[in-house]
Formats: sequence, structure tokens, C-alpha cells
Amino acid sequence: MNTTPTAQHLINGEFSGEPAVKRMNPARPGELACLSPAGTTGDVDTAITAAAAAQPRWAAFPLPKRGAILAQAANLLHERRDQIAHDLVCEEGKTLAEALGEVGRATDVMRYFGSLGWAATGEVLPSSLPGTTITTRREALGVVGLITPWNFPIAIPAWKSAPALISGNTVVLKPAELTPLSATHLARALHDAGVPAGVFNVVHGKGRVVGDALARDECIAGLSFTGSTTVGLGLQEILNARRARVQLEMGGKNGVLVLDDAAPDQAAKVVAAGAFGLTGQACTATSRVYVTPAIKQAFLDALVAEARTYAPGDGLEAGTRMGVVVSESQLDQNDAAVRGAVARGATLLHGGTTNGSRFTPAVLTDLDPSDPAVTDEIFGPVVAVLEVGDYESGLAAINASRYGLTAGICTDSLAKATDFAERAQAGVIKVNRPTAGLDLNVPFGGVKDSSTNTFREQGRTAVDFYTWGKTIYTGV
Repeated sequence: MNTTPTAQHLINGEFSGEPAVKRMNPARPGELACLSPAGTTGDVDTAITAAAAAQPRWAAFPLPKRGAILAQAANLLHERRDQIAHDLVCEEGKTLAEALGEVGRATDVMRYFGSLGWAATGEVLPSSLPGTTITTRREALGVVGLITPWNFPIAIPAWKSAPALISGNTVVLKPAELTPLSATHLARALHDAGVPAGVFNVVHGKGRVVGDALARDECIAGLSFTGSTTVGLGLQEILNARRARVQLEMGGKNGVLVLDDAAPDQAAKVVAAGAFGLTGQACTATSRVYVTPAIKQAFLDALVAEARTYAPGDGLEAGTRMGVVVSESQLDQNDAAVRGAVARGATLLHGGTTNGSRFTPAVLTDLDPSDPAVTDEIFGPVVAVLEVGDYESGLAAINASRYGLTAGICTDSLAKATDFAERAQAGVIKVNRPTAGLDLNVPFGGVKDSSTNTFREQGRTAVDFYTWGKTIYTGV
């Protein structure tokens, strides 16, 4: 009997798809993590057709009823959290503690947006006309496409799907090829919670097949994408050509400014958590640090000491603090970034070594500000530390990046922290906190090449992307 976990499409309320693609456990060479189907353009067409047919009825569902289904899906995710987290570790490589946290995040997201089923929508506004009432309401876009990455394989699908569904849209989700099983767990929870056939659909497969078909289909009224800047901008061109709505959350090269008045040990903990947690595989991870002269050496010593505590290992083994790299291509990217920087004159203070899929956290210094290790996204546990003369030059260095997702400062000065929050060019600002990590009830997104900078994800503002506004005049 085959006991290998198997991901499946969910199309029009039915799970389907012959296992065609093998996903190996990145921490255990030769161990099969799961099987998944290879979706076709025909699968996408069928899913979109089902979603379009189901959308009017779903939009007509009373909001509290939609919310109750999301709340029940949250309950099921919570009940199944141990198995989901185990499978997530096996296909993605993060630690079990991180995976449990992510499943918890998906659960809380479903509960949060489920609670909006009882929240007021729209406004009553005064009119200049006698005997007239003005009201506003939000209408669902229709059928929306979602394309999600491998690094948060259940949390990101959840935080895109939940606001779409509570708003009355139907969904076609294309998960990352590397992590199909986590999305299938989300689909099963929604299906078992009572989402009607066609309302939530999942099609697995290659981006150039499934993702491209989603973007080009005229029935897709909006598409939300999280992934690389190159792919995102290509999708934007396709969607813009037919004036469909598009939401992009893309790359990051997140900087932290460490000032002389900061405690070096505490600043090192903040930077290490942002740089090495989640194996550095987060768009919000810290990857460049600017430090003023008086604290530089003490900070570097403390950072190297912190890096030594993030020994990579199998995420299912007790005591593992940092998981493995998700794929061979990502491992090669990490290695090339470190080796290239050293070849160009950088000093490698710690790490940068590989052992299978294990990559030790790398701390680089003595870099030119224009070095690719400072300017280009790596998406691994690699941090570059540069000296700056003072606060103003450090702020300028933070803002010099083409990206603007998150930015941080470590300081004991309220005045500097306040000024930094006002002038740093990033969508999320962290003061004495790691750049990675965000509460689910607050807006998330970036500026510059990190985002379309139009609609934010998470929190109440997330529903704005999935809805359009209508104003109604009523005379008596």
C-alpha cells in the first residue's frame, strides 16, 4: 500500500490528479516527501469555468454564513496541525517549530477573516439633496487567481484566500511546485468546512503553464501574486494589457541601521533573528546591515556569536534551530553569493559552508556598497555588514536600494527612531525588532520593486483588492 502523501487538484469540489511529480525531502536525500499532479491549461480552464459558475451563488451567501465556513476551516486546520506541520517540514525544510507557527498563522488568518462575516461593510453618508440617503457598499471582483510561493506554503495561500472568499469571490489557487502538499491541506480544510463546489479551486503545476494560463484568462478579474520581482513584473504586463486588477508582493533587500547608542548584544539578536530565522528564506529577511563606527566591532563579535547558534539541521530533529535550504538551485544561489563576494574582496567572518542541503549562516563584511551581495536579493541566511559614518549616511544607505519592503533600526534614541520611521522608504518599519514577521491584523506590503504599492495584504485592508466600491443614492 502506498503511504506517500499525495497532493491533489481541487476542481469544482472534487479532488483529482494523477501523481506525476516527485518532491524529495530537502533534509533527507532520497526520501520522498510527496507526490503531486502536473496541471495543464485544460485543468486551469475547468477550474476557472467552475469558479465562474459558482461565484454568483457564493456572493449571494449571507456574510455570516461565509464567515462561519472560514471559521470552521480554521478549526479543522487547528485539529490537523501536527500532521500539516510535519508534512510542511518534509516538503519545505523549515524547523518543526516554525512549521507549527505557520499552521497557527493560517488558522488565525481564517478565524480573523471569518469574523468579518459579522462586521459592517459600507457607510451611510450625508447628502446635499433633501430627502436623499447615500450609502456605499463593496462588491466582489468575481473570479480571482492566486499564485503563491514555497517559503510560506500554507500561510500565504491562507492570507490571500480568506479575504477573497469572505468578500464573495471564487478562487483558483496555483501553489508553488516545491510545496504542493501544504496547499492541499488548506484545500481539504475548506472543502470539509463546507465551501460549495467551485468556490475554492487548486491547480498544481508549473508556473509557465498554470500561472500563465491564470493570468491570461479573461474570466480572471484579479490576480494576487507573491514571488520574484522578475516574474511579478511579467505578470503585471499581462494583466495590465486587459485592465484586470493585479497585486504583486515581490522581492526584498531589507536593511537594518545599528547606531552607536544600541546595545550590541541585543542588536545582534535582532539582526540574527531577521537574517537567519526561517533559513533566511523570507522576503522580509534582514540581508544588509549598516553600523556606525563606535559599535561596529562589538556588534560584529556579537553577531558572529549569534550566527553560531543557528546551526542548520533536519527540521524534524529536536533542537534544530535553523532548517535546511529548500532546493539545490537555492543552495547554489546562496553559495554563489558568498563566494562571489569573497572573490571581490569581502571578508567572510562566519559560515557560508555547505553540507548537503545544510548551509551555515554567513556573515560578510568589508564590502563595497555596490557589491551584488549588498544590492541583490539572495533569499538565504546571508547578511552583509557595512560601516557608515553617522545616522544620516546610514539612512541614505537604507533608502538607496531598489527594494522597499521592510527596514529596521536599532537605537536607544526615540528621536532617531521616530525620524527613521518617517523617512525610511519601506512599507514596514521595525524599531529594535527583527525585519521578518508581521501581525496578521496590520497592512503588509512594500514600495519600489518590492510591490505594486496599490493594495495591501493582511488586516482589514486586504479586502480592498478583492472588491470594488459602489455608491447608492436613495430618494424618499
